[in-house]
Amino acid sequence: MYSMPTSQGQAHPQRWLILGVISVAQLTVLLDNTVLNVAIPSLTEELDAGTADIQWMINAYSLVQSGLLLTAGSAADRYGRKKMLVCGLVLFGIGSLAAGLADTTGQLIAARAGMGVGGALLVTTTLAVVMQIFTTEEQPKAIAIWSAVAALGFATGPLLGGFMLDHFWWGAIFLINLPVVALALFAVISLVPESRNRRGDRPDLLGALLSTIGMASLVYAIISGPEHGWTSGRVLAPAAAALVVLALFAYWESRIPYPMLDLHFFRDQRFTGAVSGAVLIAFGMGGSLFLLTQHLQFVLGYGPLEAGLRTAPLALTIVALNFTGLSARWTAKLGNPVSIALGMTLMSGGLVSIATLAASGYAGTLLGLVLIGAGSAVAGPAMAHAIMSAIPREKAGVGAGVNGTLNEFGIGLGVAVLGAVLNARFAALIPVAASSLPAALASAESADERARITDAFASGLETSQLVGAAAVFLGGLLAAALLRRAERADSAVTMAA
Repeated sequence: MYSMPTSQGQAHPQRWLILGVISVAQLTVLLDNTVLNVAIPSLTEELDAGTADIQWMINAYSLVQSGLLLTAGSAADRYGRKKMLVCGLVLFGIGSLAAGLADTTGQLIAARAGMGVGGALLVTTTLAVVMQIFTTEEQPKAIAIWSAVAALGFATGPLLGGFMLDHFWWGAIFLINLPVVALALFAVISLVPESRNRRGDRPDLLGALLSTIGMASLVYAIISGPEHGWTSGRVLAPAAAALVVLALFAYWESRIPYPMLDLHFFRDQRFTGAVSGAVLIAFGMGGSLFLLTQHLQFVLGYGPLEAGLRTAPLALTIVALNFTGLSARWTAKLGNPVSIALGMTLMSGGLVSIATLAASGYAGTLLGLVLIGAGSAVAGPAMAHAIMSAIPREKAGVGAGVNGTLNEFGIGLGVAVLGAVLNARFAALIPVAASSLPAALASAESADERARITDAFASGLETSQLVGAAAVFLGGLLAAALLRRAERADSAVTMAA
């Protein structure tokens, strides 16, 4: 078996084939994040699922996955990244089988939670393996391809789900994972080299428990906010619990000699710059797509599948720029700080385009989607590479866990903040409106009143998209400035030596 290189000057001879294998494994997880949304009508009818059941079917997966990302990354570093990748595939496959054969909503929710455990292991170990098998020079291109897989999953998930539901019953959307998992398992066992942190630090069990509870509570609060209200007990209680538990986690990690997440990483300006930018990229992407989906369906009247098709240009732009290597070449020429500033400026411009031109037709939305996709293709991989390269190579799993956690947190924060801006603007313009646009439209007594409600909602969307654009633009400048300062400091140390 190929032994892992001891320096970044060496690379695995089959590294590109391995990248293809782990990308397939990652794509399976990402498809499952989007494909279930298309099946909601079928699940409602065939399993007699209520609104709360549907929400838990979707949220059980994301809650478990986001809560376990740091723990999964730490376990991969300690016990072996290949071993945890295999475990992730097995758990994801078992969960998919259980979901496909579920007879009740409870069984499906439990199966989705099990798939979330496998998903957390797969998301972290795939990126950690990329950092192990590629040289420093090749890592940006490899990470760009790894990032493009996420966009591909986003773009093809609704299409695959629609096709499967047209020809098979709803369980097929889960059972289709099984042959992919089997193929990926065979390829991983045959090709992927084992690597782990040979220092053999003691497992940080309390840290793992605190991070899991804290992140799951935080994500639950963010998910519950739009439905129950941000000041309700069902949101404030888990949010307060999350703050307390995560504060305990930070205190514990700072006191022990073998922390799961070394808080000294945050003293590195490269790391803090990349972290701030990563959160705001996910903030802009997650929040804007959440709002755009509502605009396409509620304002322009498209169905869910057609709305998904009309957002596909964003993902396809990312895929085109990353798979062709254009974004990696730009990053190599410009450097991480400039690439991040440029990418997030493009994303900000895309949000402004959607905010100001979407009302005049799809052309303005299309322009915005292409700009957001291009910006994400440039800034996203540069940001991920900056995070991973700021963390010691033996902690690659933890680095991947941090990257995944930031993405989950940023998306949730974007949905929460921009959704709150939208609702505040909507309520200000239509003080007597119901709590949501569909409810307000249902209570409208005339065509003029319906038009006024729709216009108010569109105005709220415009305001929230502009807020998102400002956050992304300022975040890009901040991240670029911190990364540039860190590079200058590193250069000064090198010259002094």
